[in-house]
Amino acid sequence: MLSQPISVTFDIGGGRMVSIETGKLARQADGAVTVRQGNCIILATVVANKDPKEGQDFFPLSVDYQEKFASAGRIPGSFFKRETRLNDYEILTSRLIDRALRPLFPEDYFCDVQVLLSLVSSDYEVMPDALACLAASAALAVSDIPIKEIISEVRIGRVDGQFVVNPSRTELEKSDLEFIIAATEKNLMMVEGEAKECSEADLVKALEIAHDAIRIQIKAQEELRAKAGVTAKRDYKKPVQNEELQEKVTAFAKDRIYQISRGASAKHDRSDAYDLLKEELIASLGEEVTDADKKLAKKYYADLQWEVVRNMILDDRTRLDGRSLDQVRPLAMEVDPLPTPHGSSLFTRGETQSLTTVTLGTPLDEVLVESAAKSVDSKFFLHYNFPPFSTGEVKMLRGQSRREVGHGNLAMRSLKQMMPGSDYPYTVRVVSDILESNGSSSMATVCAGSLALMDAGVPVPKHVSGVAMGLITRPTDGKYAILTDILGDEDHLGDMDFKVTGTREGICGVQMDIKVDGLSMDVMREALAQARNGRLHILEAMYECMPAAREEVKPHAPRMVKIFIDKEFIGAVIGPQGKIIQEIQRETGTTINLEEVGNYGEVSIFSPAKEGLDKAVTWIKSIVAQPEVGSVYEAKVKSVMPYGAFVEFLPGKQGLLHISEISHKRLETMDGVLKEGDTVKVKLIGLDQKTGKFKLSRKVLMPKPEGAGAKAGAPDQESGQ
Repeated sequence: MLSQPISVTFDIGGGRMVSIETGKLARQADGAVTVRQGNCIILATVVANKDPKEGQDFFPLSVDYQEKFASAGRIPGSFFKRETRLNDYEILTSRLIDRALRPLFPEDYFCDVQVLLSLVSSDYEVMPDALACLAASAALAVSDIPIKEIISEVRIGRVDGQFVVNPSRTELEKSDLEFIIAATEKNLMMVEGEAKECSEADLVKALEIAHDAIRIQIKAQEELRAKAGVTAKRDYKKPVQNEELQEKVTAFAKDRIYQISRGASAKHDRSDAYDLLKEELIASLGEEVTDADKKLAKKYYADLQWEVVRNMILDDRTRLDGRSLDQVRPLAMEVDPLPTPHGSSLFTRGETQSLTTVTLGTPLDEVLVESAAKSVDSKFFLHYNFPPFSTGEVKMLRGQSRREVGHGNLAMRSLKQMMPGSDYPYTVRVVSDILESNGSSSMATVCAGSLALMDAGVPVPKHVSGVAMGLITRPTDGKYAILTDILGDEDHLGDMDFKVTGTREGICGVQMDIKVDGLSMDVMREALAQARNGRLHILEAMYECMPAAREEVKPHAPRMVKIFIDKEFIGAVIGPQGKIIQEIQRETGTTINLEEVGNYGEVSIFSPAKEGLDKAVTWIKSIVAQPEVGSVYEAKVKSVMPYGAFVEFLPGKQGLLHISEISHKRLETMDGVLKEGDTVKVKLIGLDQKTGKFKLSRKVLMPKPEGAGAKAGAPDQESGQ
């Protein structure tokens, strides 16, 4: 007989109920739950191997979040009509979950763990990524996989000045800040988000409200686990330990590691010195030592290096490169280093360097951002590339990693806060190529991107800079050190890595991973204040390099003109099956985008050359122009009749040029006078109100022959009276 499903329900605020259920779906997984709010349902499963692979010395956790298009009643738009590789949104959601879950597992646990999450039912107003980590943690909670604590994750928005937990999609569109926060019962674990220049105090307030909401979700998971009868976690094979060998490693290497760390050398020199010491350590163990002991000795050496450097920073208040705790590395920056891109910059901070370009495109270049519930076109996007040579390594290039997607997204969200509104006609692509990396290349991307946007003439009102911060703590004596502009090694050995971007006025983006227990809000406030000082220091240098955005785009950038036409003329500009607009683009070398906005047609014309742009503008204006009596036009002969010629004087507007209006001289025949395709200048001299026919004259534009005066009572040819 099948067991009955078990569920718990709780309120996340405002009467919005969330339920967690287990025991009904995917029962062969080690843990499986569904989380539901409204019509949004997420299925989360977790499976772990019983034993680690032979020789495994790291924790292999994989997290994949995927949205099924059937959840929203849609069929994928790809050629294969099925879900394929994860898109960027799914990768970013997977990263949010991975970063929150990873610290939960014991440090000596090396078994493969796979967490899979699927959106199986979609609700347009419910943001599923805010519930995904709750689902993943609940699946672990009802399994026997060993975890130290239960966590959860929420989104915080601020709508009309009020903080909202897990705002709806509609509310989020009106929010001026958005942070996703993960935490245990006691400690914050992860923060990521963006804001329209919020203050440090606003961020701390958002963290406190989020933590209260997370505690409610953790309590619900504990209740579910109790109902499911999960009381014990499985045993697992722990790595072999050798205390005698560990003592030998400490005695041989501790003082020398300290000397190397105090040397204030460059990254590669320091790494080479560490590697040489490690080789000497292995050689000192003798030839009789086994390969397993050598591997274990290398692990103890890495652990010792981590401990020595942390203590050096805490006790000596100095860092690996000799800087003080709050000192930013030397800055160097320039704009317009590349002649062809529409905007470019080179930003260097210490041993981290970004070469960034900006390309201005048309609305046809917008990128489609697709999810199960909603697909939108984005006019601003940023791509971040991290080639292996930037760290002096050799690696195969196999597309962008999840790390590259995540770092690029942080930079994009930060710069987006200063981008012009939706009426800005250009599509803007920013590309950051990291040429050197030793700490926070994502923050270098923000700075380089801001400079390149101003160099391209994008009307961003302020610079955005970013700085990566670190935190090292020692619980035994309460000492801690907050580090500004961390190195790559300091990122590895720290208890908190957080990146803060913003303008002089406030925060635009945050990414934070916290590994330490019991981080107080007072320390958090101090860290944010120190980050602000570092950010302002970098901003001053950026304003010296590029005080403001160029007033115009560069000569080789596409030019743009936007004109508005009456709605009734949209069809005339497009033409049957797009014939007219295609002809204009082909003949003028322009790109034209036409959209219906209210009672008007918005025509955006892009061209790399001013001549083509002017020609296209004139052409379109002539199509929508209303004929005016007394105006002169350049007309094209369409057909010739015995009594005159029919000419097109405006696109789609034809009139008869009567034989009597062609010349002051009396013409008996049209033979040899005009032929089809000729261009002739004419004047509109009248309009028959009954028939709508246009009366045109050529002779009124020609000088009268000498002695040819007007006869008494003859009509005035000039006026058409």
